[in-house]
Amino acid sequence: MRSRRASASSSEGAPSSASECVSAALALAAALLCVAVTRSVEAKVFHTQEEALALAFPTADRTEKHTFILTPEQRERIEARARGALETRLVTLYTGWRGDEVLGYAHIDVHTVRTKSEGLMIVLDAAGRVRSLRVLAFHEPAEYLPAGRWYEQFRGKTLKDGLRVGRDIHGIVGATLSSRAATKGVRRMLAYYEVLIRPPN
Repeated sequence: MRSRRASASSSEGAPSSASECVSAALALAAALLCVAVTRSVEAKVFHTQEEALALAFPTADRTEKHTFILTPEQRERIEARARGALETRLVTLYTGWRGDEVLGYAHIDVHTVRTKSEGLMIVLDAAGRVRSLRVLAFHEPAEYLPAGRWYEQFRGKTLKDGLRVGRDIHGIVGATLSSRAATKGVRRMLAYYEVLIRPPN
């Protein structure tokens, strides 16, 4: 410890008294605390996967995980319905069950908002309509995170509703990229449902 302090003081200049040493130490501690708080705000994890699934299907007696490796034909159909390219062929969906009854379906969509990632759980009811959205993690600054009530406008939506920001989905001043990223995630989940889950007519 002494050698490290000596090295620091030789490059930055040593305080002239004990009281100045204490003041400098307190100032440094305050600065480090400020950085830590800022980082915790800007990289916020709200729920673990297990917590989110329990909230998605609160009355379920089990949740099943299904992992799909998309064929080229499936990927093409999903991208056409979602109106956007997929970053991966690997898709994981969850089904909530109570006895023999399907309660709904969930997917954790991880996407980039501006330069950092967001984890968004999209939950559909058994008929394939949006039931809820829940932010699990948001690594952009907090001011870019939409208010909880904004996500409520997706309830009951399907791909037939269009799901376009500025039209049937209200945008957010100052958080345009966040609203667009979430809307794209919802369209992807609805496309997964139509291609991978929904029984053929």
